[in-house]
Amino acid sequence: MPFTLEICAGSVASCIAAEEGGANRIELCDNLLEGGTTPSYGTIALAREKVKIDLYPIIRPRGGDFLYSDLEFEVMKRDIEQSKLLGCNGVVIGILLPDGRVDKQRCKILVDLAWPMGVTFHRAFDMTDNPFEALEDIISIGCERILTSGAHNTALEGASLLKELVERANDRIAIMAGSGVRANNIAQLITATGITEYHTSAKGYEESGMTYRNPNVSMGGIPGVPEYGISATQKKEVTLIREIGEKTLLS
Repeated sequence: MPFTLEICAGSVASCIAAEEGGANRIELCDNLLEGGTTPSYGTIALAREKVKIDLYPIIRPRGGDFLYSDLEFEVMKRDIEQSKLLGCNGVVIGILLPDGRVDKQRCKILVDLAWPMGVTFHRAFDMTDNPFEALEDIISIGCERILTSGAHNTALEGASLLKELVERANDRIAIMAGSGVRANNIAQLITATGITEYHTSAKGYEESGMTYRNPNVSMGGIPGVPEYGISATQKKEVTLIREIGEKTLLS
């Protein structure tokens, strides 16, 4: 099967880098440090103008858990409608019930609303109480793929579950591995799981152009994140992941 690479892009610039690097699809997000939230109308609209590859905005009204209020659910429906009007190829969703099961009723409403766009179920899957039950539920509501790290912090840590999910899915739905996917482990992931579809931000931090920097004020304060660094997908990393992935599948 062909190697498929999806880039989690946090900006229009990252979308362009993803396409130039050879990505097949973009998951467009805001607030990547919160796991991704729905990008603005302007971001989606301009990204759609600038790139030709498949574009899937994430439909997630806030960070945190995946149990949403009625108001948040209404926001999600409006964002799906706008994504469709802007010419997106699909959307990325995920809603859970309080007990950790997939909220099939609400997710089915979103899948039907999104049609004819495609729908990916995101890593809310990794927060479910039973991944095999969740797999069947997500298949039943009509999603085309599941993004998962195998219920661990990284796909490499969850490799054994990822492999079992592929076997149980039996080509009824695509399993896409994500979280911690980089050029230095893509070959290992392919060998360990048999998965051919991967998700990564392929990001790095680019130095800000600011020359004046107030030493007394911090707007970020997140460990490991430079105050004057701009997170962006790196074209070279995208290309390298694709090259290694394709080479591994051919070997």
